[in-house]
Amino acid sequence: MAFLHRNSHHLRRFVAARNANLLKTNRVESDTSSSDQSAYGQLYPEHIPTSTFQKILLSVGSSVITISNPYRGDMLATFGETSGAFALGRMKKQMELDTVGQQILLEKPRINTKSVDLNYLRSLPDGTFGKEYANWLNDNNASPDERLPVSFVDDPELAYVMQRYREIHDLMHTVLGMPTTMIGEVAVKVFEGIQTGLPMCVTGGMFGTFRLGPKHLRIYLNTHLQWAIRNGWNAKPMMNVYYEKHWEKPMSEFRRFLNITEPPDTPRKKFRK
Repeated sequence: MAFLHRNSHHLRRFVAARNANLLKTNRVESDTSSSDQSAYGQLYPEHIPTSTFQKILLSVGSSVITISNPYRGDMLATFGETSGAFALGRMKKQMELDTVGQQILLEKPRINTKSVDLNYLRSLPDGTFGKEYANWLNDNNASPDERLPVSFVDDPELAYVMQRYREIHDLMHTVLGMPTTMIGEVAVKVFEGIQTGLPMCVTGGMFGTFRLGPKHLRIYLNTHLQWAIRNGWNAKPMMNVYYEKHWEKPMSEFRRFLNITEPPDTPRKKFRK
């Protein structure tokens, strides 16, 4: 901890740079050349170049803060990016071996309010995947625009893989039938940890259980943990699904397509991300 304290100014500096990217992203000039970016070590507009030492510092510092305060979405994002290089490479290879995964890597679809017509999703029949997603956003006061841009991944293709994972997270909540309660978040992280191998997900699934009260811990251990593990292993790889092409599909049919079983009942006491 003393090490982290002595170097905390580095952590604050890079997190401030990440947050500045939120303001910069929408102002990037369309004619910015790759040579202009590479002159500053940038590989894509939002990229923040970091050394190996800086990545270790960011990874350790952000993981400690995330475990102690899961409300810090910026720290969770930083931990995911600075610790996930190996897992991201594995995820990309898995996508390259799948026809749909190849299509996603080629087209690089994004999930935000510019690319997804939420009014159309709200107009879909009850029980469809798109309507359930729109309802989930409304019930949890969430927006697809809340996901931070990737900044610390030193490969544009892997940066997109991380961005895609980040942007389908709420879709996974919808498909898995999990709200943003602590039980729901931990169950989703266990599922994602098995599917992706990202250290952020694995540690979230492990340490998240310590934040559950006795009653919710008992419910989680009796039902949700085994359910999340079983579906994490058996389900279709989450990164190889073009979710945007399934909005109109009934949720029950979509879950069968994904090989995901019906979710257990989950307490609805909200947990703010």
